[in-house]
Amino acid sequence: MSTEVMAKRWGKPSVFKNDRESMFGKGLVMAEGAEWVRHRHVIAPAFSPLNLKAMRNMMIESTKQMIDRWVTQINSGNHEIDVESEVISTAGQIIARSSFGMNDEDGSEVFEKLRALQRTLFKTTRYVGVPYGKCFNVKKSLEAKKLGNEIDKLLLSVITARKKSKKGQDQQDLLGSLLQENHQVDGKKLSTRELVDECKTFFFGGHETTALAISWTLLLLAMHQDWQIQLRDEIREVIGDNELDINLLAKLKKMKWVMNEVLRLYPPAPNVQRQAREDIEVDNLTVPNGTNMWIDVVGMHHDPALWGKDVNEFRPERFMDDVNGGCNHKMGYLPFGFGGRMCIGRNLTFMEYKIVLTLLLSRFSFNVSPNYHHSPSIMLSLRPTYGLPLIVQPL
Repeated sequence: MSTEVMAKRWGKPSVFKNDRESMFGKGLVMAEGAEWVRHRHVIAPAFSPLNLKAMRNMMIESTKQMIDRWVTQINSGNHEIDVESEVISTAGQIIARSSFGMNDEDGSEVFEKLRALQRTLFKTTRYVGVPYGKCFNVKKSLEAKKLGNEIDKLLLSVITARKKSKKGQDQQDLLGSLLQENHQVDGKKLSTRELVDECKTFFFGGHETTALAISWTLLLLAMHQDWQIQLRDEIREVIGDNELDINLLAKLKKMKWVMNEVLRLYPPAPNVQRQAREDIEVDNLTVPNGTNMWIDVVGMHHDPALWGKDVNEFRPERFMDDVNGGCNHKMGYLPFGFGGRMCIGRNLTFMEYKIVLTLLLSRFSFNVSPNYHHSPSIMLSLRPTYGLPLIVQPL
């Protein structure tokens, strides 16, 4: 089915736009057609190789601060660390600093409110698409709207402060790109509302995807010590005592295999939604105009017909000689979406993933805690229901 999802024949379901408005507004994730092209044109420069390289030091600094916290906790005698909570918080700090130039206090406040909004929207009974569905849980609907407005207010203050600072508008980060290009894009400026929506969209997406990939990786490496050792050896061989240079990170081949396998087993976007914009023929089936469709990415990534009998096993070597991991269908592996709407920040994710994992594996070894309960759940993204406690030992 996914091969038939062509951009002009499908669009974003209106029910999801309404349901997730408080989180994404009309940002790039929800924009379509000419509006999507316009927004992407503004945002793309922020993810250029030059700008990504400038973000490196902030990623290293924030990760080292997390490492210092872990060392302090371990020295106090407590070796169990909820790595998901820690990595999510650090990734939020990284995106706040590197993409928006926010101080830690403001960044932390936006981060906490986005997490609360995520829980409010996705951890309760859902009535997406049901007429008057929001009336079935008025308290949660009002809470989501309130949180969305509070986040908007915080981000608007950051945007306003940057606009007033001439030096700030020259910063080569996401917010700087938005403001530089905001003067005129294809004859139409981005409105203040659109600026807020893009900031909100990328604040959430920019930290969530990477942090969950790192968290699930640490769990799988704790379960598969042989691969943890292999990655640590590769880091010593490739990086050694050198600085974490982007060119050196690209040589971490085994780490890339591991990342691809983690994204297969635990895709950050567990499903994709589309709505037919016309009647579409798929084999002998007609999908009527207006039909809402779910593409089950988790299901595809765990389908034995696509991946073989070892589909549920952690085997990073499947990506050794094949970017699709040996999947026998070109659309069977979709960790970052597909087509023109593939995640614009995926290169940022690749870099941050390798930097954080390199620093952590160089300092610690990881084992599964007896208190860990394996229960992945979908709250927009695929995350561990009860956190991800691991036993962390300094090397």
